[in-house]
Amino acid sequence: MSFISYLKDGISLGSVYAIIALGYTMVYGIAKMLNFAHGDIIMVGAFVILTAITKAGLSPVVSVILGIIVCTVLGVVIEMVAYRPLRKASSNLAVLITAIGVSYLLQNLALLIFGADAKSFVTVINVPTLTLFDGRLTIKGITIVTILACIVIMLGLTFFVNKTKPGRAMQAVAEDRDAAQLMGVNVNATISLTFAIGSGLAAIAGLLLCSAYPTLTPYTGAMPGIKAFVAAVFGGIGSIPGAMVGGILLGVIEIFGRAYISSQVADAIVFAVLIIVLLVKPAGLFGKNIQEKV
Repeated sequence: MSFISYLKDGISLGSVYAIIALGYTMVYGIAKMLNFAHGDIIMVGAFVILTAITKAGLSPVVSVILGIIVCTVLGVVIEMVAYRPLRKASSNLAVLITAIGVSYLLQNLALLIFGADAKSFVTVINVPTLTLFDGRLTIKGITIVTILACIVIMLGLTFFVNKTKPGRAMQAVAEDRDAAQLMGVNVNATISLTFAIGSGLAAIAGLLLCSAYPTLTPYTGAMPGIKAFVAAVFGGIGSIPGAMVGGILLGVIEIFGRAYISSQVADAIVFAVLIIVLLVKPAGLFGKNIQEKV
């Protein structure tokens, strides 16, 4: 029964990685940018929700909505101020360095505002624990909510990208930005919408992550953000189903690594598996190798 329990925990953790990875994969798939500040937006969303509940006395629902709105606006502002001027840069290295700079900026602003001490996250999701097999297996409510949220978000994003007009505009920008602009697509608005959606998902991921592991610091989003990027690459960056599958597989590998090998080398195991997968399938599990014709 312990195997099933570890599998359940791995799927729950992997679902959080998958939600974060969906933001990574959308931004890269459409704007061809690696937003390494994405993990810190998770932290910002969690702090906004915690502050709204504990300091402002708002209800959990209103606090979560406020956190999503703040992160959405923050994502759009970051894109406009930090990334848009570099969109035509001769090297992607400038964007990468800027993303790292924005990440450190958010972390240090959080240190100034909230301090370095760890905060206990409040209980926001009150779903009863599910007990199975005469009490031998318990599934926490947050685990159920996290897995369901991941599935709903993945299906919603897939429908949005494939069936709606803004989604088709995203596909056009991802295929050929200049041609899409000539056909009347507002490239700036489309990329801003992508950042908005990804940052809103980061707020939801921050809520789920801190509800499952109720400790919050200015560095809370750093490692989950890196692992979610690994999950996006693992599944095939640019693929929405790939981000979900990659995130869940990564979570399962991490939990099993902690349980059966060593908690100290669990992170190393995750990155070692990524290296092996990319050696065998460089585009990721769901990625496609696109050959450019000259």
